Amino acid sequence: MREMGKFLVIIGAIIALAGIVLWTGFAPKWLGRLPGDIRIERGNSGFYFPIVTCIVLSILLSLLLSIFRR
Repeated sequence: MREMGKFLVIIGAIIALAGIVLWTGFAPKWLGRLPGDIRIERGNSGFYFPIVTCIVLSILLSLLLSIFRR
């Protein structure tokens, strides 16, 4: 149970750090603008779905978690 608490604290800190980085504008310029991200704008409305960005971030996070679990 103690390990689960450590894990949750570490994940929370990582999420908070990522939020601060994105909020302050230090995010990479390619984040959310990869080829394959869906962007539809018509008139005053728009739809944006960053599918490729989500896939890339998922792969990176999976690799990081698999490295840290060893």
